This record gives sequence, C-alpha cells and structure tokens, in this order.
Amino acid sequence: MAQDFYIQQMQMMVQPMRDELTQIGVKELTTPEEVTEAIEGEGAKGLTLVVVNSVCGCAAGLARPAVAHSLEAEKKPDHLYTVFAGQDREATEKAREYFTGYQPSSPSFALLKEGQLVHMVQRHEIEGRSLEEISANLTSAYEKYC
Repeated sequence: MAQDFYIQQMQMMVQPMRDELTQIGVKELTTPEEVTEAIEGEGAKGLTLVVVNSVCGCAAGLARPAVAHSLEAEKKPDHLYTVFAGQDREATEKAREYFTGYQPSSPSFALLKEGQLVHMVQRHEIEGRSLEEISANLTSAYEKYC
C-alpha cells in the first residue's frame, strides 16, 4: 500500500511537468513500442525533436520553457516527442538507443533527421544557461537541418 501511495504521489508531482510539453504539441511516448513507431514511422520522414523530460529543477526548469520558446521560430521540427526519465524508464531507454555516441542525460534534447541523430543537447549544455541560450541552441539546429 505504501508503494502505491508513493507512485500515485510521484505521478501527481510530475504531471504538470508532462503537461508543460504536451500543451505545446509535444507528444508523449510512454512505451518502447511507441518510441519505435514514432522514430522509425513518422519520425523517419523529416526532422524530429525528442525531449528527454526530467524532474531535475536545476536544468529541467528551463529546459521545458526553452523548448516552447524554440518552437516559436520560423523553422522547426516536423515531429515533436517526449519521454520522461525516471518515470517512463523503458520508453526513455528505447529513445536513448537512437542517441548513439552520447551517455544518458536528462533533461536533454535529440534532433533526428530521417531517424538519424544530427544534434544533441545534454544536461551540461542546459544547466546554468539562460532560456534564450538554450532556445538559441535548438533554433540554430532547426535552421541547419530543416
């Protein structure tokens, strides 16, 4: 019973963090199968942004708003997805299989073109940066790969 209570409390705590992305049109992927279908199906055509969401306040608190800000740019990805590290573990592990050459990092952003990784922004590139700097990192990648 205590474990069920803990799980329920954790889900309630992270729901606003999930909503912050889904409300701007980022589709949540919660299973490995959804990740595969998204990246190899729809995501195999065009530019795909995968946001590895996180509870970490020091970096995630600006990561989500930076994604929203970056999507105001003229050029932006065709497909927007998110997985939640620590919550949807199997989906997150599956997504990270596509981020070849990079250690797990959350929060983080992966940009894939035709299903292949072309740009990665890891936690250390988010932490300590301003919303504008994080957003500029993403928008410059959108410009380059769109």
